[in-house]
This record gives sequence, structure tokens and C-alpha cells, in this order.
Amino acid sequence: MKKVIPCIAALLYFAPVSHAQTAPKKRIAIMNFDYGTVQSNVNLIFGGAQDIGKGIADLVVDRLVNDGRYSVIERKAIDKIMAEQNFSNSDRADPNSAAKLGRLLGVDAIVIGSITQFGRDDKNTSVGGSALGGIAGRYGLGGVGKKQAKAAVAISARLVNTDTGEILAAVTGKGDSERSGTSLLGSGGSWGGVGSGNFDMSSKNFGDTIIGEAVAKAVTDLSSKLENESGRLTAHVVTISGVVADVSGDTLILNIGSKSGVKVGDRLVIRRSTREIKDPTTGKVIRRVEDNVGEVMISEVDESSAVGKFTGGMPAKVGDTVKSSQ
Repeated sequence: MKKVIPCIAALLYFAPVSHAQTAPKKRIAIMNFDYGTVQSNVNLIFGGAQDIGKGIADLVVDRLVNDGRYSVIERKAIDKIMAEQNFSNSDRADPNSAAKLGRLLGVDAIVIGSITQFGRDDKNTSVGGSALGGIAGRYGLGGVGKKQAKAAVAISARLVNTDTGEILAAVTGKGDSERSGTSLLGSGGSWGGVGSGNFDMSSKNFGDTIIGEAVAKAVTDLSSKLENESGRLTAHVVTISGVVADVSGDTLILNIGSKSGVKVGDRLVIRRSTREIKDPTTGKVIRRVEDNVGEVMISEVDESSAVGKFTGGMPAKVGDTVKSSQ
């Protein structure tokens, strides 16, 4: 009896691990972060308008993809749906609008948020006031003064359930630069090229700046907290079933869309019924014999239809069935 107990304990210990490894990844989408409250700071730092909300969202996507805990939807799919649905910048911070967008994308949750701090950390100076604008010209951003300060960045994010619009988690990420200097972007008051919109927050040039250091730390902090909240989500396991509604070359239009669980990037099997088996006593069809025709890769989705590229050994036809690959 004593020898059996360790074996049972081992089985009980390893069973949950195996289940966790085979569980499907939770699909999420990251919206561009709102940065209206720090817009004036951004204009002063870069010498013109820059969409730091998109830049920081892209950095968060990279972190989450590399971690592997989530399956993150492609940026171009989000941009396409937003354009089709006429989503405004204000919509990207609204949980209900985000949930609607998430349902169209076929994701389990969507991340929305805002940048609440982006600029100098004036707690390290003797200058009165906390606003960047009042000290920009005198202490470094205009390239005049010699006062040194650190950079500080803060980001807030909410994880929104796309089925209900419920906010599942709210997290914040903060970062401060390790260095101080007379300018957040280097030794001068501006950084070459950014004023005209040539700006990449993932570039090494930006990452080496004082503000770049603070951004990297804030993104790391926020992403880690989002990863820790993955357990709040339940991944959808959807069985898809529909038919081919239109064929144009290798482009297929299906009669099912996001309401049926179809998502951009899905690979669905195309099958064709070749024979029906009927119950000889009732005449009802009890089974259909089908042949595999090929596969369709979904590139566009709305609520009631989907478009994809077909590949297969024989041409697809209107009326062919469409099913989940499993």
C-alpha cells in the first residue's frame, strides 16, 4: 500500500499540467491607446504630432506575442474592421464599442487603455509645477537650460470581455528612466525626423533615448500584468458549419461570419456531399458521405459572411459545405 500512494500522488500532480499545455490560447486584440491627456507633452517633446498610442500598442503586441500566452490578432485586421464600422478615436476607449469590435474580430477579449503620463519626471527637479509645458523652454526641451530630469511614462489598460462588455481586469504599467539629462530625446531639444511623422517607437534609436527607456519599462510592466490576467478569460471552442455562397476563381464567399464564430486567419475545410444514406424504414437521411475538396483561408469577416482564398485538388462549388478543420 505504501508504494501505491506515491504513484497516485504523481498522477494527480501531473494531470493538471498536461491539461494546461493542451488548452487553446485565448485570442485577444490590442486597440491603440488613447493619449489625449498627454498630447501637449508629446507635441513639445517631438516637435510635432506623433501617434504614441499606436506606437505603444505595437510594443505591447510584440511583448504578448513573444510571451506566447495569448494569440494576438493582426493589426491590419483591426484597422480594416475599424474603417468598415466607422470607429472613431473616441470609440477605442469605450468598453461597449471595443466589445463590438472584438466580436467582429472573433476574439475572446480586447485590450483598451490610455497613456496617462509621458514626459519629464519633475519630482527630481526644484522647478515648481508638474506640467511639462511650463518648463519645456527653460529646462532642456527647447535646448536652452541645463537642468537635468528623468523621464516618466504611465499606461493604464482594461481587459474587456467581448461577449458581455464586462471589464475583466484593469492594470497599469509605469516606467522611469535610469538616466537623467537636459532633453528626453538626447542632448538637443528634438530628434531628427520625428517632427515630420517618421517615428518608430520600436527602433533602437528611440529605445536609447531617456524617454525610450521609460516607455520600455512601462510596456514591460503593463504586459506582464496582462499576462497574469489570462486566467480570467475562457477560450471559445466553436464548431463552424456553413456553405459556400459564391465562387470567383480562388476567392470564396461563405454564408457564415463572426456570429457563427468565424475569425480572420481561420482555415476551414471545404467538403462535398457525394451520397446520402437513408433509413429504409422512415426515408430520413441518417448520414451523408462527403469528399474533401480543399481548404479556405479566411481573410475578411463580417457578422453574416466571410471571404477567403481557396486551395484544393478540385474546384470549389456553390453549395459545398464548410466546416472547422478539426
